[in-house]
Amino acid sequence: MRLQALRPASLAATALALSLLSWPARAPLAQPTPASRLPALGDSVSDDMDLIQERRLGDRIMRDLRKDPDYLEDPLLQEYIESLFEPLLRSARGREVMDAELDRKFAWQTFLVRDKAVNAFALPGGYIGVYLGLVSMTATPDELASVLAHELTHVTQRHIARSMANSGRQTLATTAAMLLGVVAAARSRSTDALQAVVVGGQAIAAQGQLNFSRDMEREADRLGLELMGGAGFAASGMSAMFEKLDQSSRLNDGGQYPYLRSHPLTSERITEARLRAAGLPPPQGPGDVLHALMQARARVMADGGEVPLRRLQAQGAATGTPLAGSARLAALYAAALASTRLRDPAAADAALEAGQALLRGPALADAPGVARAWRLLRIEALLGQLSVPAVDRASLSARLQRAQADLGTDTSRGAMLARAQVAMAQSQLAAVGATGGLRACTESLQGWVAEHRRDAPSWDALAACAGASGQPLRALGAGAEAAWARGDIVGAVDRYRAARQAARAAGPDQYAEAAIIESRLREVEAERRRVQAEAMGERDPG
Repeated sequence: MRLQALRPASLAATALALSLLSWPARAPLAQPTPASRLPALGDSVSDDMDLIQERRLGDRIMRDLRKDPDYLEDPLLQEYIESLFEPLLRSARGREVMDAELDRKFAWQTFLVRDKAVNAFALPGGYIGVYLGLVSMTATPDELASVLAHELTHVTQRHIARSMANSGRQTLATTAAMLLGVVAAARSRSTDALQAVVVGGQAIAAQGQLNFSRDMEREADRLGLELMGGAGFAASGMSAMFEKLDQSSRLNDGGQYPYLRSHPLTSERITEARLRAAGLPPPQGPGDVLHALMQARARVMADGGEVPLRRLQAQGAATGTPLAGSARLAALYAAALASTRLRDPAAADAALEAGQALLRGPALADAPGVARAWRLLRIEALLGQLSVPAVDRASLSARLQRAQADLGTDTSRGAMLARAQVAMAQSQLAAVGATGGLRACTESLQGWVAEHRRDAPSWDALAACAGASGQPLRALGAGAEAAWARGDIVGAVDRYRAARQAARAAGPDQYAEAAIIESRLREVEAERRRVQAEAMGERDPG
């Protein structure tokens, strides 16, 4: 990328400074010939950075980014991004663009950045960040998938390691320290501090490391397009995204398109994307309706000020609007969510009912995932009423119970977390059967986190439900795991030590829980020693 005058915007500025960017499911493309996969620039990477080093560098950066307020943990948007990313990842595995060792050692995780700028970026070790502004400006899932496919290719072909190796012999520790220095300067919201890092000698060296060559860009375009086809996305999504970015930047950039500054759109790249998409089916299908709802969600969450929220609320409430179908449904979704944020339950209910009426019509009734998204939005709006003074608590409890029942047998992560939130709310409302609901959610969450140990929001929900249902040791352990999942190693150690003290005070009846706590405490303490040694440039302790 090209480091230049950056706006002081926390994680947004950090991502622009760190961007390892370049770029940018449905009708499959023809299978590529072996020649179409060669040469792969990532096949020969300097020994200066092996897979473990690259992963650890990414882990170190992510530990700091997770502390930033612009790092967003939203279950619904995250679930949607992963629904696009996972098919691309499977396509990469099936097309042999990454070997088994790379697959096993990298994180392969996406995360969200709460900012309205149009951007996305890949970090070392398989982490890919997506700005809410990018979600907001894409019109179809294919367009968003084209960005994810491009960034995924940069990772699978090890362009990041190659770019860093090309700059010379800078050590892993020095590179990580410089990158985290950019993070700290960006978080200070001081333009002078950020520029001091940018113009420094280490920053100049790192900027050279993180630039992608034109050959790497072409490879990311070509292989990214093949991944899209293998994942079932329309290839025209990439050319449509290029054209949209190009047109938008010509009309008005205003600092909102950092992706274009680190991924310059040459006429050659745009033409090649159009030619590859020629003759292939255009993006179409019911998935576009769900994408419109996630667009609306991203717009509300990207800028939570009262003025933009009022504007979105008014757009949904407007009568005689020319919007119809999915566009009207998306406007109502945004209005309901904005009204919830504004603590205006009457307006939220009106938007929800209007949207429900649209969903009963033939045009939207069968759109996959849309009815479920609406049910989860209704629960979110009802939960928002807990903070509204003078709310009818008995009525709210009954409505929450009906909304939860509407989820039926949905076993998704979003539904599981919604049920946990409802159970906690019913406990606050002193509803009949609240304790049983809390215990059921506790067991459900315990089973989930056993297989998804890095899911911090689910650990948070488990800690809350276990604590409210009279299981303090489990709550303390879950709180420690949530801290660990977010990279707060010291916080995890402190919480597990507190859990150990509580277990000893509880007596022999809690022997099994105490043994688990003791085992996990040893593991997290070993992790803390490893991280400290790594930060000091030492070898891992034996």
